[in-house]
Amino acid sequence: MAKNDVTKSAKDKAKKAVSKVPRKKGGIRRYFKELRSEMKKVVWPTKKKVINNTGIVMGVMAFTGLFLFAVDTGLWYAIQAILKIGK
Repeated sequence: MAKNDVTKSAKDKAKKAVSKVPRKKGGIRRYFKELRSEMKKVVWPTKKKVINNTGIVMGVMAFTGLFLFAVDTGLWYAIQAILKIGK
């Protein structure tokens, strides 16, 4: 049996396996119906909660930015000091 015969046989088996998979009924209409159903289950936050969470996120971002700035500046000064030692 030649190599091409083996690969053709494997391809035929793969095609048959794919064609046996039953298609689900409903398609796009069912998708949007289920989407609407899931969206009704979502508990949306209040305006006050969104504003509060936004403030927390902005505060953490500012703190992290300042912390990284301080670390970067400190390392820059440390590297400059090390490089001056060698001169």
